[in-house]
Amino acid sequence: MAKRGKKFAAVAAKIDRNQRYECADAVQLVVDNAFAKFDETVDLAVRLGVDPRHADQMVRGTVVLPNGLGREVKVLVFAKGEKEQEASDAGADFVGNEAFVKKIQEEGWFGFDKVVATPDVMGLVGKIGRVLGPRGLMPNAKTGTVTFDVATVVKELKAGKIDFRVEKAGIVHAPVGKTSFGTEKLVQNIAAFIEAIIRLKPSSSKGTYLKGISVSSTMGPGVKIDAASVKEMVA
Repeated sequence: MAKRGKKFAAVAAKIDRNQRYECADAVQLVVDNAFAKFDETVDLAVRLGVDPRHADQMVRGTVVLPNGLGREVKVLVFAKGEKEQEASDAGADFVGNEAFVKKIQEEGWFGFDKVVATPDVMGLVGKIGRVLGPRGLMPNAKTGTVTFDVATVVKELKAGKIDFRVEKAGIVHAPVGKTSFGTEKLVQNIAAFIEAIIRLKPSSSKGTYLKGISVSSTMGPGVKIDAASVKEMVA
């Protein structure tokens, strides 16, 4: 087990690990006790009452956080013809086709955070699927990144759209902003994310769906959130 530093221990001592805090109170604890010299990312972890081994209980989707992520998102778009100009006009950082496939294959280039592709070039993108897939960068129709409406998707990604997927342990992890956002904006982002999770509840999921929620900063300990307080915000 990794040894924690004195600053982490000091912050952890202020948090009751057995208590489930109101959402705003939990976020306030995270913001007030962030101790890194950089603007820490705030992460949310949600444990769901699903079994991802069953296809009908897979929870996967996207959500546009109302206050964004607090960082620049570099978007690569694979397209051709007029869709290239459309992507550029929408703010894509890199737009092209064969040249970028070659750059990734031969140079191991990954100077981007998200990838979008039009359906007519997916055969080309498939050539680098083995390197994009493990990094979570492969365009996918289920997350809206394989589309002819590249302008809309690029703008959403730039504005803070994130995609999420439940892990084998039944947990969904997602960034919801920076500590510099302050409590109000972070709570708004959390509410939007939880609303999306609730909307995607599988009909085959029985019993408690939101089993546990916790929030933490990059360097800090997790703080448990009372699921009921979040449900009230999105009701």
